[in-house]
Amino acid sequence: MPISYEQPLNERTRTLMRLEGIFSRIYFFSAKETPVEHHVAMQALFELADVSARADLKSDLLQELERQKLALAPLRNHQHIDQQALGRLLSNIDQTIGQIYAYTGKIGAHLRDNEWLMSIKQRMSLPGGASGFDLPAFHYWLHQPPHQRQKDLQQWLISFHAIRDGVDILLRLLRESGHTASCIAENGAFQLMQNNKAVQMLRVTVQDNIACVPEISANKYAINIRFISVDGLARGRACDQNIAFELTQCQN
Repeated sequence: MPISYEQPLNERTRTLMRLEGIFSRIYFFSAKETPVEHHVAMQALFELADVSARADLKSDLLQELERQKLALAPLRNHQHIDQQALGRLLSNIDQTIGQIYAYTGKIGAHLRDNEWLMSIKQRMSLPGGASGFDLPAFHYWLHQPPHQRQKDLQQWLISFHAIRDGVDILLRLLRESGHTASCIAENGAFQLMQNNKAVQMLRVTVQDNIACVPEISANKYAINIRFISVDGLARGRACDQNIAFELTQCQN
């Protein structure tokens, strides 16, 4: 089975991918029922509060969604484009833009203004700091019926729904813009010269029986990939074998 490694190449894409990972965890664990799973959901909620605290996140999302809308609009009535799919996408973008505009204040401010949540967040930053004897009120909450904990988590997440939708749209469009080529890293190293191409994300796909992982760096002049061993005593050493992989360059 292949393993894909994605590397963001600018700060905006890096933030979107971090948010994507946090949203994936928090929605997965908040739908579960055990106290341990909801403890993990709370940890993800606090990560979300930290990442979303960026002052320019809201404006960045709106600006990029508007840009994508302008880029897609001319495709209407194009004979080689699925017009129903395009219409749904443009409708989703419009709806998400409207919801983000409707959100007043800083993203996640309702979490940061909740003293009870912030007291838990502060203790969770310490190793083992969220033990029952440290946070008896949190311990009590974890022993409420699962449906009550789920209701609370859903309530805390309501204002993030539009942000999640915006992140999903932008990353889906970015990934779908990718162009893939089969490549060989000779003696574990690969370089591809660029011609001032502003790539936003790279994806390197290798078979899972190759005990090496790619270290990826790139700029508008060159892409550099070096495979590093993660197997046994050779862990952390450069691979010296030829490695076949697929390289996808995403830009939109």
